[in-house]
Amino acid sequence: MPIDAAKATSAEPRTTELAWEPKDVLLYHLGIGAGVPATDPGELRYTLESELHVLPSFATVAGGGMALAGGLSAPGIDVDLAAVLHGGQTVTVHRPLPVRGRAVQTSTVPAVYDKGKAAVIVLRSETADDDGPLWTCDTQIFVKGEGGFGGERGPSSRRELPERAPDRTVERPVREDQALLYRLSGDWNPLHADPEFAKLAGFDRPILHGLCTYGITLKAVVDEVLDGDVARVTAYTTRFAGVVFPGETLRVRMWREPEGVLVSVTAADREDAPVLADTAVETGPPGV
Repeated sequence: MPIDAAKATSAEPRTTELAWEPKDVLLYHLGIGAGVPATDPGELRYTLESELHVLPSFATVAGGGMALAGGLSAPGIDVDLAAVLHGGQTVTVHRPLPVRGRAVQTSTVPAVYDKGKAAVIVLRSETADDDGPLWTCDTQIFVKGEGGFGGERGPSSRRELPERAPDRTVERPVREDQALLYRLSGDWNPLHADPEFAKLAGFDRPILHGLCTYGITLKAVVDEVLDGDVARVTAYTTRFAGVVFPGETLRVRMWREPEGVLVSVTAADREDAPVLADTAVETGPPGV
């Protein structure tokens, strides 16, 4: 079996040096749709180096997205990229991300869960610089055809949405070339660019990166509910419930709660097919 759960979870932590600069942050923000309208002051915070602040979801690509790449090459894991889908993602922010940095990332595989017809690999990467912890990423990778090995099924992460109407609903168009731009931040999986590879994975055309939708959604929440204050985000978690095709429109519904914002994301062009579920942005007070 390509996945040896015992070997993966008992392996020594792997360390990687990360480095990024304002150009990397700007490219990431453009990759998730920032900059429209180009001269809007709210957008310039994402696209102009003199105004720049860092959306916390940048943690998923800092240093070229080494957390995901490193996890799939961990001891005991040998999988076909055509069978891989991103199952879920959490970023916990320990302090605001700097626009330029050097840090060390420590990666482990805390668990491999058996979902029957698939396996879920749980990756954890903890990143710190000379001043201390910066962020922790927890990633769930869904691998089709690798279940049935008798392992634990894993916990449920389901979140109930409020029964009331959303406090805010916005639509975010996805450009036809969005995946081609986003992949320049480090996720080179051909599933998002090569039509022939996408067909091997069961799709009639390339799909958008789940982490691109993840970033688009966090930006919408920060802009619409948090007054553009990225420093208020303390954690952000989601489950990838469905695919997005470039050229579609995302419908983002938001509910304000005492601990943050609950979110639902659907594909407006496909009768609100689920895209992101069990999604929450945990927040601190303004100015923190």
